[in-house]
Amino acid sequence: MIQYDTLKQLVAEVEEDIQKAEGGNRAAGTRVRKKMMEVKKVAQELRNAILEGRDEAEGGETPAQA
Repeated sequence: MIQYDTLKQLVAEVEEDIQKAEGGNRAAGTRVRKKMMEVKKVAQELRNAILEGRDEAEGGETPAQA
């Protein structure tokens, strides 16, 4: 899944800035918050893709139909 690979990459990219932010670097904290918004977006896309796959496997029902 592309979303999962993207999610792993985003988390890996933010690791250094998290350490800097914990040390008091305010700019790093801003970068972490921005990256976490991207993580949230990609995680939601992954969640939706998983749900779509499940619904298709169960006979094509969508959450609105259930």
